[in-house]
Formats: sequence, C-alpha cells, structure tokens
Amino acid sequence: MNVTDRNPAQWVTLAGCRKVLVVVHTEVYGRRLLDVLPLLASDLRVQVAFTVAPHAFNGGTRRALHGVGEVVLPWEEAVRTEFDLALAAGSQGTERLRAPLVRLPHGAGHIKLSRVADARAAGEPRAVGGMGRSYLMWGDRVVPAAYAVAHDEDLALLRVSCPEAVPITEVVGDGVHDRIAASMPLRERYRLALGLRQGERLVLVSSTWGLGSSFNRLDALLPRLLTELPGRGYRIAVLVHPNVWSGHGDWQVRSWLAALRRRGVVLVSPGTDWRPLLVAADWVLGDHGSVTLYATMTRAAILLARFPEEDVNPDSPGAELARTAPALSVAHPLAEQLAYAAEAYPTEAYARIAARISSEPGRFDANMRRLLYRILRLGEPAYQPVTAPLPDPRPLETEGAAHGRPEDWSEVSA
Repeated sequence: MNVTDRNPAQWVTLAGCRKVLVVVHTEVYGRRLLDVLPLLASDLRVQVAFTVAPHAFNGGTRRALHGVGEVVLPWEEAVRTEFDLALAAGSQGTERLRAPLVRLPHGAGHIKLSRVADARAAGEPRAVGGMGRSYLMWGDRVVPAAYAVAHDEDLALLRVSCPEAVPITEVVGDGVHDRIAASMPLRERYRLALGLRQGERLVLVSSTWGLGSSFNRLDALLPRLLTELPGRGYRIAVLVHPNVWSGHGDWQVRSWLAALRRRGVVLVSPGTDWRPLLVAADWVLGDHGSVTLYATMTRAAILLARFPEEDVNPDSPGAELARTAPALSVAHPLAEQLAYAAEAYPTEAYARIAARISSEPGRFDANMRRLLYRILRLGEPAYQPVTAPLPDPRPLETEGAAHGRPEDWSEVSA
C-alpha cells in the first residue's frame, strides 16, 4: 500500500485532541476570530484548523491567515469533516458545517442595516446586519449552537428580529473594546512608536466600505486636509476598510490615492492593526463604521464626514453618535472645525455611547473562554485570562519623511 493511502491520523504527534475549525469569510471576520484564539493557546488538548468560506470579499483572507501554514483546509474538505467546535463571524455556508458553531459579530454595535438588494419578503423592513433570521437560520433551523454578542441590547434586538435564536445567545462582551481599554494608558508610547513629533497632531481618516462611506467622498475630503491644515503641525493617516481593498484590489486603492500619498497623506496598509492608531489619534474623521464608534472610548475628537442615515440601525449606538458628534461642514475652514470638535468634546455623551459597545467591559476573555470550553466539553485551563494591551505600531513615516521631505512619505508597513 502506498503511504499516502494510509490513515493520516497515524502521522500525528498529539492524538485525541478536540478539533476546532476557524471559518474565515473575510479579512475583517478573520481578524475578529484570530483575537479569540489566544484563549485556546497552550492547551495540548486542542487542535485548530482554518478554512476560507465563500464570500464576495474573501480576497483579503490571505492577510488574516498569514503565517497559519498548512492547516488551511479547502472549503469542500472542511464541510465534509467532523469538528468538535467551529468559530465564525459570518453566516454564508455555515449551515454545511459538521460541528457545533459559535458565531460572533464582526463589528461593534450592530450599526448597519442589511443591503437593499438582500432578499426578503415583500414589505418587510431591512434587518439589522447579523441579527435577522437570514443571518442565523437555515429554513426553520437555528444554525449556531451559540451566538456570542457584546451587549444586552443585542439580546433585546434578537427577541424582535429572530426570537428563535434567543435561547442560544450569550452576552459575552466585546474583545476589541477590552483591548482598546487596556491600551489607553499606552497612548504616548504608541505616539512615539508612530514617529509623531512633539506637538504634532494625528488626524485619522477612517472609512468603512460602500457608497455611503467616507472613501466614496475622499476626493473632496483629503485635498481639504492637505490645503487647509498646516503641513508641519498635523499628520494625516487614512484607514480604509479591508472590503474596499478586497473589492477593488490593493494596486487600485494605492493608485487612487497615489497623488495624495506623494503629498504626505499616509495610507495605512491592509493588514495593519488599526487599534493602536485609534488610541494615538487626536481626531477621527469617520463615518458609520465600527472604528468611529470605538473612537468614543479614546481621547480623539470625532468629526463625522459621512453618515448615510437610511443605511443605519436607528436604535444603534452608531446612530446615537451621529446625533451627538459634530458633522463636517463644506462651508467652514477645516482647522476651525477640528478645533471646535476638540473644544466641544462631549465627554459624558461619548462615555454613554461607548458603554453601549459592551455590557461586559473587561470580561470578554473570561466569558468567551467559558463558552468555548463548554462547547468543547473540556475543563478550562487553571489560570485567569488576562486582556493584553495592543502591540506597538509601526512608524507612520519613512526615513525621507523623518528628514522633512513629505513627498517621500509612504504607507504604513503591514
């Protein structure tokens, strides 16, 4: 018999492990899931494999799975294989999995409504993304074994939008929220790592994807930032949603912004951890994406550049932020608007909005690990999980920029 025909189990070094499948639909979904995996680290009872599920934006998954190696299974092989647990932050194809599935949200606050093009019954209103029957059910069956949500408000929303999923839903908190909170004392360290000079201020332009995003209007916004702000006192960094990179291609995104990059705008490369930049920022010019909502946790003043009200869940913390944060005006100097956003910073209101991101602040790791090990039918490791601060970011500037030549500024390295 050829050795390739033998049972592959004979080649393993650790036998009898619980098998976990991480289902990555997009780069964003993948990074959410990779943040969870440290909860399984160092446990010799657990073996993790990965697969890429069908999705319109799964082109960027290679960045999320960089360094994973040979444990990335082809999708058709993954759905034929039995696992003890599957993790996903999306729904497409998960009804085919042969494993109890734990679903997570892929962003904060369930801000966005489902697309107009998504199929639904005549006259039925648009569902909140991730919270309707089309996201959680297949026919009359609830697909996940557990749905791990961030806030009690999410559970209340499910009682209306998909009551069938309420019994399997658990409020565990938000891991990104907890990492940002743990990193806030390191703000000055991050600013130093980014290469910001004494007194220099960082303007972070954040865009989600789609026609209602800031990126859709960057041709109007970025030239204003370059022409109206003093070049020596401000650094401008643009954070573009991975779905834009995946949908249009890396070369195209860089090409569209090439002239602005040559003039000093820093384009944050896809795959870069955006969270230390958010902690370090002085201003966030954002839209209805999760990054803008997470900015309410930081010292950054917020200026809303875009907010497509018709595409937003009106009861979400993102909608409350839009009713609170100052909106970008085309009729007033940009420097004055940034100053206004900083001076009129609504501390109490932002704190109230930030509190709507997680109703289990600081407890995501403990709650999530308890859930995972219950599904795996294993006792938890005998130590308390600790939320680690975010790693130091790469510098924003190249060597040429450090010597005062803004035309040489480049993008952040991935």
